[in-house]
Amino acid sequence: MALLTVEEALARVLSSCRVMSAEAVPVGEAIGRAVSETVVARRTLPPWDNSAMDGFAVRADDVTGPGVALRLASTIHAGQPATGPLEPGTSARIMTGAPVPPGADAVIMQERARAADGAVTFDEVPKRGQNVRRRGEDVEQGQPLVASGTVLGVSEAGALWGQGLSRVSVHGAPRVAIASSGDELCGVDEEPRGRIVDTNSPVIEQLALRSGARPTVLGRAPDTLEGLVELLSRGLDHDVLITLSGASVGERDFTRTALRHLGVELDFWGVAMKPGKPLAMGRRGQTLVFALPGNPVSAMVTFELFVRPALRALQGLPPRPEPLPGRLASRLTGAAGLHLFVRASVERRGNELWAHPLKNQSSGALTSATGATHLISVPPGATQSDQGAPVDLLPVSWGG
Repeated sequence: MALLTVEEALARVLSSCRVMSAEAVPVGEAIGRAVSETVVARRTLPPWDNSAMDGFAVRADDVTGPGVALRLASTIHAGQPATGPLEPGTSARIMTGAPVPPGADAVIMQERARAADGAVTFDEVPKRGQNVRRRGEDVEQGQPLVASGTVLGVSEAGALWGQGLSRVSVHGAPRVAIASSGDELCGVDEEPRGRIVDTNSPVIEQLALRSGARPTVLGRAPDTLEGLVELLSRGLDHDVLITLSGASVGERDFTRTALRHLGVELDFWGVAMKPGKPLAMGRRGQTLVFALPGNPVSAMVTFELFVRPALRALQGLPPRPEPLPGRLASRLTGAAGLHLFVRASVERRGNELWAHPLKNQSSGALTSATGATHLISVPPGATQSDQGAPVDLLPVSWGG
């Protein structure tokens, strides 16, 4: 298969994504997820006119000028109904959130009034509606409260809770299986003894969690076709299967053969990019399959650029944010014929973002990603970019 451009590969990935079916979850667990159906208000809020201040409810026409005094007829606390209509020539002590009594049409804050001997003297002339929150000012019963497709934030969650709703329907979180292979790998808790700790599995697991997915690490397969087929077969009942390493063309790289043996239809194998060139994608039935490169940073970058957008699209979320405009803080050399993604830290100078390419860009060194906040996108034709040159910046999700 010919190498695809990054844009072509991403388009193919996203065209293969279907939005997950809906599930009802507790509102607190739904924050950050996309609502699957419009939620309609079942309560009018506020349910009555109420006071926005601690002060005194009055008829605005009764306070004709500074120094006017009115008889104090009652006190109304939040959480209790008004005792009755406010009669002309009287006022009522009222607390924030308490219902405004019928007849009253303004609230004068307590700092602008003086109470003594059963009367209140006012230092200002109020306007009708002053410091009054009107019934239905927030939402009327029957009005759309949260539209379908909305990414639920804390404020939207508060609106649902205010309606007495404890659960909401959102698009499901994709189940992701993660499998690695290689005789040279060992677990984090094992003594290496000449082997390499498998960091890819836990790193990709955490990135999947941050993307809203439900990951399961299947384990590691030995460098045999039979062992890899057996391991990968256990991931094909998930929504997404991610394989790590074995995606290249070494004599013990069996991933391509194993996937074909399992009936996975490959869409592409290889993208004109650096790092991450050996990336592959395919599917079997409803399961989307990604074969990520084995180099740790290559796996992270390809996850960021292709797998994360797919996981978000499956959840009905925008695949990824638009690139941010920035400038290069130092000179940068591109990669001939390849779309280069450079790890960088970014600082703000005035209204502009300035990107500092990290010194170590080795795809095998995890420390080359630890200080990165963004990827500098260097298209294939940009062989040389000078200091101060405009660049596109892609925020990464793996930062603290």
